[in-house]
Amino acid sequence: MAEEAKEQDVGQQGETDAVENPEEAVLVEEAAMDRECETETLQRELADARDQMMRIAAEFDNFKKRTERERSKLLKYAGENILRDLLTTVDNLDRAIEQGGAVAEDDGKKLQAMVQGVELTRKGLVASLERFGVEPLEAVGLPFNPDEHDALTMEASANVAANHVLREFLRGYRFKDRILRHAQVVVSSGPEKSA
Repeated sequence: MAEEAKEQDVGQQGETDAVENPEEAVLVEEAAMDRECETETLQRELADARDQMMRIAAEFDNFKKRTERERSKLLKYAGENILRDLLTTVDNLDRAIEQGGAVAEDDGKKLQAMVQGVELTRKGLVASLERFGVEPLEAVGLPFNPDEHDALTMEASANVAANHVLREFLRGYRFKDRILRHAQVVVSSGPEKSA
């Protein structure tokens, strides 16, 4: 019996402690609820951040794919503008051939008209090339430059100094800041030495 009384005392004392400090119990309960709220809030923010990160990653992946498609398309059709300009040259050559085949009273006039047509076509082609940054290299009379010229042979010349270009067999061209084709030239070896 003494033990039962003791147990009741202890049980009542625990109840009285809980009842005696109801403010503490409320504070402990509020702290637990605050932690749960804070945990839920942090979990929501984490989920939102993950979702946003996944969206940004997807947008970046789409951007990379779109950029690659555009780059591929640009490379595929890079020469379209120059080819369109060259079609005009083909049309002019067709007209020149047609003019050459036309019946004329005088073959000399027919030939002259055809040559004029070819000259005009050449001028148009050169103008098209210049629009795209292709320009001819000057060579005759200038010092030999292995970066721009290919020497085919050397000849003696009293009029042109040694190691200067005497004649041009094939004209060279530059595309913007690059040599597109070297000029094929004859280089002067200076005045002929008499024996």
